[in-house]
Amino acid sequence: MVAMEKLDEVAVDMPAPQVSERRPLEASGWPIVGLALLLTAAGVAVLIAQGEQGSPALIGVGVALIFVAVLLLSGLMAVAPGQARVVQLLGRYLGTVRTDGLRWTIPFTQRRTISTRIRNHETDIAKVNDIDGNPIEMAAVVVWQVEDTAKALFEVDDFVEFVAIQTETAVRHIAGNYPYDSHDDGQLSLRDNADEITAKLSAEIAARVASAGVRVIESRITRLAYAPEIAQAMLRRQQASAIVAARRQIVEGAVGMVEAALHRLDAADVVDLDDERKATMVSNLLVVLCGDKDVQPVVNTGSLYQ
Repeated sequence: MVAMEKLDEVAVDMPAPQVSERRPLEASGWPIVGLALLLTAAGVAVLIAQGEQGSPALIGVGVALIFVAVLLLSGLMAVAPGQARVVQLLGRYLGTVRTDGLRWTIPFTQRRTISTRIRNHETDIAKVNDIDGNPIEMAAVVVWQVEDTAKALFEVDDFVEFVAIQTETAVRHIAGNYPYDSHDDGQLSLRDNADEITAKLSAEIAARVASAGVRVIESRITRLAYAPEIAQAMLRRQQASAIVAARRQIVEGAVGMVEAALHRLDAADVVDLDDERKATMVSNLLVVLCGDKDVQPVVNTGSLYQ
């Protein structure tokens, strides 16, 4: 439990974001296209009429109508599914357009495309020491998505690289706060408590990338192993632990079987055994039940005491 308390005490202190996503002034682009065509047609008609009437004022009206049509058309943009357009005017953030299709917004604005699709990032194999100091190799994959486009573009330089670095940092931090194998009851370990460790990894990654407007959907550990230089030694230790655990279970079962046999013999009054013969019987039964080789029986043709 010490490792878990140590991890819980560590807080990811990220600066508060200065901007958040909002919706700009926008509308469907098709009515704007229709209006621009009407204004263009009207401007051309006015210019033609000016040529027939010779009125200089009509030239300005025709040119103004065509200019307004061009101005309206400059505000059109195409938004693909799974993408968003971040709108800026003279460096100022106006909002984000998420509705796909032909959209219209304020002309003369800068519109930057940002993907809102679900992405995967798999970390490189990180060689770190667990809480016991054993070198291990660990890698993870995180599934993430841009949730706030304004934070993603304006709070960090490169949100994709930011997610990659913070994910690797979280993997190293998690690996260094837990043992590879649990030696005490109730202690979390990287190998035995994959679900709990994965949940803590997801929570830490989410806390680290929240300031970049990124939402973590899921994270999983894809590789977990001892480093090659100690892998053989740790394998022998695991095998020894498994043998000890198996022997312990065999002995506990054998003791229970011997106890039950003595109890049934006494209850049925099959044979009357003194303490010395009971001890001999217990010893023989334990040898038979706990031995890893076949036992060669010895047939007693005399009395029980010879």
